[in-house]
Amino acid sequence: MTVKLSVVVPVFNEEAVLPLLFERLYDALYELHLTFEVIFVDDGSQDRSAALLREQFSHHPDCTRVVVLARNVGQHIAILAGFNRSRGEYVITLDSDLQNPPEEIHKLITAMDDGADYVGTVRAQRRDPWWRGAASRLMNRVRERTTRIHITDQGCMLRGYHRRLVDAVNSCTETNTYIPALAYTFAGSPVEIEVEHAARQAGQSKYSLYRLLRLNFDLMTGFSLAPLQFFSVAGSAIAVLSLLFVIFLAVRRLIVGPEAEGLFTLFGIMFFLIGVLLLGVGILGEYIGRIYEQVRQRPRYTVAAVLEADGVATRQPAEDGS
Repeated sequence: MTVKLSVVVPVFNEEAVLPLLFERLYDALYELHLTFEVIFVDDGSQDRSAALLREQFSHHPDCTRVVVLARNVGQHIAILAGFNRSRGEYVITLDSDLQNPPEEIHKLITAMDDGADYVGTVRAQRRDPWWRGAASRLMNRVRERTTRIHITDQGCMLRGYHRRLVDAVNSCTETNTYIPALAYTFAGSPVEIEVEHAARQAGQSKYSLYRLLRLNFDLMTGFSLAPLQFFSVAGSAIAVLSLLFVIFLAVRRLIVGPEAEGLFTLFGIMFFLIGVLLLGVGILGEYIGRIYEQVRQRPRYTVAAVLEADGVATRQPAEDGS
């Protein structure tokens, strides 16, 4: 059977919201009047999420697939596991917390029918705490200045991808990757549309401020050499300024004579330069760390079980996302 639409939904400890998600998601998809499949990827949940997904599969085995990962690997790697199982011409990713209403999926379908191969979304009237919105805007500015990736709302996972992009993403082997940015690099006709945004229905957000900062740092180091280039330029500038300052001190000593009043100023300048140096070493370490993780070539994820159309849970301990 030819599948027009695949919806990939990563799930991590969402037992409180899953029943409502099932109800709304399937209602919205049936109204589209096209062939579809829903691929739920349980990302090592520690609550009853996996059990609820198995139960949902038993209700809709003809259009539901469940991938259970052996351990928690993160949202984007879980989406990759769903991409590898998807069959649709269009693939849409959706968070399981209902902050992106499933009823908005039709907007992405329309955009792809009009020729877009990548559909990004921008949340209208965000229902997040103020600090999340402020942090998102700041990180967007930093990312756009350090990469060529233009994503207005990087935190919105309701996105659409044509099969060409999904196949390209599946062929990549990066150990750390942010799916929307990676797919954007392959897109020929990207567009962004506005979608509604709702408050989380239940449970707690899995993205803390630290994880958001970590994500943006991964974006910079994974898709740009700008941080390294910045420190190369900054290091050269500081070296020139330091040389000029040493010349100034030497001339001042010849004119004024020995003096100790500027000792603490020199200490302050020295500590500042040490801080800059350590920051540069840290950024260099990030790049080296990414290379280290890449050359090990360890699997990005391991599939513990898959529920497919035959209605049987298939154990596949050897399958991985290398």
